[in-house]
Amino acid sequence: MKNVLTPQWIRAALIRAIKTFSQVAIAAIGTTSTMISQVDWGIVFSTAALSAVLSILTSLAGLPEVKEDPDESI
Repeated sequence: MKNVLTPQWIRAALIRAIKTFSQVAIAAIGTTSTMISQVDWGIVFSTAALSAVLSILTSLAGLPEVKEDPDESI
């Protein structure tokens, strides 16, 4: 678990969090209203932000994009 909080890990985790934020925001917009004027932007933003936080926390378990240190023993 040495590779957590390295520059490579931070970059990969942020990219995942941004993608998650965007995907959840799109889904929330599509499911909360039928017209753009009816969108509750507070709900969309808070739902997407929570998903981004959960993505970062999930990334603590490991990211396949970040190579494991071959010297690290389990």
